[in-house]
Parts: sequence; C-alpha cells; structure tokens
Amino acid sequence: MPAKKKYNYPKSLPLLKFFWLSEAIRKNPIPFHNSFFSTYGDTFSVKIGFKRRLLLSRDKDLTKHILQGNHKNYYKSKIQTRYLSKYLGNGLLTANGDFWLKQRRLIQPAFHKEKMQQLIGLMEKTIVTELKEIPLGKPVPVFEVMNQLAFKVVGTSLFHVSASEELLKRLQYIIQEVQEFLVKEIRLPHKGWWFKLRGEIKKHKNLSEESRTIIKNIIEARKSSNETHGDLLDMLLATRYEDTSEAMSTKQLIDEITILFVAGHETTANALTFTTFLLAKHPNVCDKILEEIVQVESETVIVSEQLSKLQYTRACIDESMRLYPPAWITDRENLEDDTIGDFHLRKNTLIGVSFYELHRNPAYWERPNEFDPERFLGENKKKTAGVYYPFGAGPRMCIGLGFAIYEMVLAISYIVKNYKLSTSQDIIELNPLITLKPIGVEVKFEERLV
Repeated sequence: MPAKKKYNYPKSLPLLKFFWLSEAIRKNPIPFHNSFFSTYGDTFSVKIGFKRRLLLSRDKDLTKHILQGNHKNYYKSKIQTRYLSKYLGNGLLTANGDFWLKQRRLIQPAFHKEKMQQLIGLMEKTIVTELKEIPLGKPVPVFEVMNQLAFKVVGTSLFHVSASEELLKRLQYIIQEVQEFLVKEIRLPHKGWWFKLRGEIKKHKNLSEESRTIIKNIIEARKSSNETHGDLLDMLLATRYEDTSEAMSTKQLIDEITILFVAGHETTANALTFTTFLLAKHPNVCDKILEEIVQVESETVIVSEQLSKLQYTRACIDESMRLYPPAWITDRENLEDDTIGDFHLRKNTLIGVSFYELHRNPAYWERPNEFDPERFLGENKKKTAGVYYPFGAGPRMCIGLGFAIYEMVLAISYIVKNYKLSTSQDIIELNPLITLKPIGVEVKFEERLV
C-alpha cells in the first residue's frame, strides 16, 4: 500500500474568521490582506474544502517560482478563465496551455518594439487632441479624463480611421458595463442563480455579442477594402501561424481584439490617474520632469528617441505603478504537486499573489509607502529586480508592455509640459476590482506659462 502523501502549508487563517469577515473582504480586500500578512506571515493559507487550500502571498521567492521558475506547472485559475472567457472570448488573457502558447507566438511580433514605434504618431495625435481641452482652474475628475484618453488611444491604434467616434463610444460603454457585472459574478458566486433569474447574465452576454458584431464588421470592412493604415489591425491581419502559414480566423481575431480593448485601456487609465495625482502632490518632481523634457527636446526632435531618453519621467511612472499596480493581484493553480521552500502543496492549490503588497513589503523596500522615483534610476533600479511586477513576469508578462509605456510617457510628458498640477486630496480611495481602480481623484490643472 503506497504511503500517504504529506502536505505542508503556510500558517492558516482560521476559516471561521475568514467567513466572518468575508463580506467586508469582498468589498475591499486590500486592508485585510495587509492585516493578515502582518499577523500570519508573507504567505498564509485558508482551508476552502476537505482537501483544498488557498494561499495568498507577497513573498518574492514564491512569486518567482510560480510565474517564472516552474510556470509550466501553474495555470491561470478558473476564476480568470471561466468567468472572463464567458464574455471576452478565448484570447491571450483567458487561454491556458498549448493554445495560449500558440496565440502568444502568433501575436508577439505585432508588439515588437519596431512595430510599436510605428504607432507613436497615432498615439501622440490622440493624446494631444484629448488632453488639450482639459478644463482649467477647477478640480477635474482625473479617471474620467484618463479612461477616455486610454480608450481612444487603443481604439485609434487598433482601427485608425476604420471606426467612427460613435462606434468607439458604444464599444467603451459595453466593455465597462460587462466588466462591472463580471466583478459581481466573481465576488458573489453564490448569487449566480439570482443574476440568472433577473436576466442579468443574458443581458450582459447580449452586450458582449453586440461588441463582437461591431468588431467583426470593422474587420470585414478592412479585409474587403484592401487598404492599409499601419495600425494594430493591419499587423494582426498580417500574422500567420508557424505550422500552417494560415491567418487567424475572424472569430479568434475578435477574441484577441476584445482582450486588447479590455486589458489595454483600463489598466493604463488607472496608472495615469495615480501618476497624475502623485505628481500633483509632489510639485518638485514635476519640476524635474520639466527640466528633463526641455533637455531631451534640445537633443532630438525624433519622438521615439525622446521617449527613450525621458528616464526620470519613466521612473515616476514606475514608482506610481509600484505603489498602485493596476494589475494588483494574480492567481494560479498548480497542475501537479509542488514544493516551494518549506511548503509541499497538493495539486489544484489556488495561489494568489498580491503585487500591491509585494510592492510595499518592508522586507524588500525602504520607506515602502513613500513616493520616490529615484528607486528606478541608475544603480537603485537593480534593487527592484524580482520584487516589482507591474506587468506580471515570465512567459505571461503583458504583451502590451511596450505599447503602455510609450502611451504613458507621452501622456505624462505632455501634461507636465503644458499644465501645473495641484490637489487638495491627501489619499486615494481604492476599488480593487479586476484592476486597481482609483475612486474620486480630483486634480486642478492650470496653464503652465513658463
């Protein structure tokens, strides 16, 4: 008779305590995560079944193990795949295994640095158009501005002139509606029957289908026109599978474009909102950014070269995403038993990594709650390796990293060059949904005269 396997888990959060706090945790888990890490250690567990455990961690070694070192044994959980794919399709964000790898290899070339540089002109034009009309001299709800900006940048970069303003607004509305309901489904699984009874699931599936129809019509019109616009749609239409030399099906192309809209706009809108707020709180940092912009513009007029030289501006964005990572948490399930440090885990253990807490873990960061862009400059940047994951890590690192960085550096440099920022707020209220969303952030913009 084979010996019974022994499993060893981190210190456990009492199940009764977890259930007692579950409703408050559902509304905003971040304060509870911090408290639990302080009490139970940088990785703790919760027993969620007879043989099943959930682990939550802010430990760098565990994070590196599941995202990089042994990533083949860790798939995205059903929370990410089952719920998201129901509305967003089976694209890079929701797929696992061989199919995910096949799609990643297919799409990766479209996001190569040289391809992204071709989009800089479209990005810059959209950013200037959206930001030059910011109301001056009064508090402005920053997320609304940045959400509109980020959606327009993704929309124009994907479709250039192929989509009307009206269609883009409709897509934006649908995506926001579906995302909000998706969060409710994930956080309130026990109310699934109620959502179904009220027709909410059917309603949001219908909205999802409407968005797919809009995208399909744009794709078919582009194919039949034989025109090229140098946008992401052109690049995706030109991709071919290695084994068959065939293009993506229209259905798969719709899935991937839907994912690009969802993953590519709200995370950037969040990051730009947090960064703008932090700059409004630190005018001395704005002065340094402005000095850098003036210096770089005197050295070259080529925008792509300017972006690569704006190192301090980039450091400010990096530090903002350290404090407020838009993709604030991720989870994985192990396909087979695994050993991580002192822990021996049964297969199908659900592991969550809080990037929010990892980025503020005092074991890895000095003055972890302070805004200090110098962390990401020169020799200091070496200290951030292995403890900074604004775009994930390993093979599943965000494919749109380069796109997002170009967009954010362009936007922040334009804002600082043209506006003086101020705010009367001291803290940001957070709503940790699928992304870390800022609530009620207001900043005053005034014309910069010198």
